Amino acid sequence: MSDRDAELARRGRIAALVIVLGGLLALVAPVLPVWLGVAQRYEILAYLIALAAFFWALVETWSIWQIRRKQ
Repeated sequence: MSDRDAELARRGRIAALVIVLGGLLALVAPVLPVWLGVAQRYEILAYLIALAAFFWALVETWSIWQIRRKQ
């Protein structure tokens, strides 16, 4: 495996991890304010962070796809 393939694989694993963590954050967002004892507006903040994670992962996987396509 070349260095380029290893780098793309690493980027893919990071993107997969971000998707998983964003999904978990979105799942626990409704109970997060109760667990932490904070205002309900932090639930929306958790959803926005999860949305940003999903968007970043989408852009990253598109970038990986473009690089692989040019090979």
